[in-house]
Amino acid sequence: MITLRRRRWSARLGFAALAVVLTAGLTACGDESEPKAADSAQSAPASAGGKASAATFPRTITHDKGTTTIQAKPKRVVALDNSLVEAVAALDVPLVGGIGSYRDQKGFPPYLGAAVKDTKDVGPLAGPNLEQIALLKPDLIISATVRHEQLYAQLSKIAPTVFVKTTGPIWKENVKLVGQALGEDDKAQAKLTAYETRAKKIGAAVNAKAGNPTVSIVRFVDGPTRIYLGKTFGGIILSDMGLARPENQRDAEKFNIEISEEQIEQADADHIFVTSFSGGAERKAKFLANPLWQRLKAVQGGHVHEVQDETWMTSVSLQGADMVLDDMARIFAVDPAK
Repeated sequence: MITLRRRRWSARLGFAALAVVLTAGLTACGDESEPKAADSAQSAPASAGGKASAATFPRTITHDKGTTTIQAKPKRVVALDNSLVEAVAALDVPLVGGIGSYRDQKGFPPYLGAAVKDTKDVGPLAGPNLEQIALLKPDLIISATVRHEQLYAQLSKIAPTVFVKTTGPIWKENVKLVGQALGEDDKAQAKLTAYETRAKKIGAAVNAKAGNPTVSIVRFVDGPTRIYLGKTFGGIILSDMGLARPENQRDAEKFNIEISEEQIEQADADHIFVTSFSGGAERKAKFLANPLWQRLKAVQGGHVHEVQDETWMTSVSLQGADMVLDDMARIFAVDPAK
């Protein structure tokens, strides 16, 4: 009887020992691929929906070229479009490399100040220097399909890479996506909300003071002269302000109307905002000297306003949007709502 009990006891000890060994083995395997309980708050993945806490990493971002998992909060970012450089700068994340020029414009915009003082220009935009990017040892690369679709695979071998689709019409969505990739979801949303709130306040003041004016944006470039519509950076800002467009400019889904000198009247509005880009000076001079231009009600009323192309057109950023609002508050002499 005693011998039988001893055998049963030995068997129980054997099973218990085996269970301990198996548990230890499973735990050892789990250390390589499973998050520890104590680390679970920092390692649960987050999707591009931005539902998780801004501090949660790793996170998987859904973007225009698929999905990318970012293991830790990025500290060395490279952005390969000027608008994306500005998005990173707006969210106060270190930018080790970026595109500092657009076409013939050289260097990072002065208004970015200290945010880009240590940023290496890895341009040009048309062909970023991949070797230079690799030497910067980035932990995140951000670009756009419209810019560098053919480079996505090569960039992804250097560092986790996130691509937005394009840069103009979806600039606010891009700020949110950049915020998600950087772990700055809340800051991105807060800054966009602050901009939109300010735009509404200034727009309401402009409408009240100027009697709900219609507004038009004309850009002179080294090609056809353009009237910018709703699906542009400037057009979106005017819409956020609640400002009216002339009847022929109310298509929110179109980018622009290209006009010749014979079609100048299509640019007319109560107020016209004019910008000039590289090569546009000669065309601008011809337009402004044309008798048809002189007949526009904005011209006759003294309401043609020269504004900076760098901010109204090429910035495509929160910084640029705020400077456009500064211009609008100044031109219409209303409270800047800062």
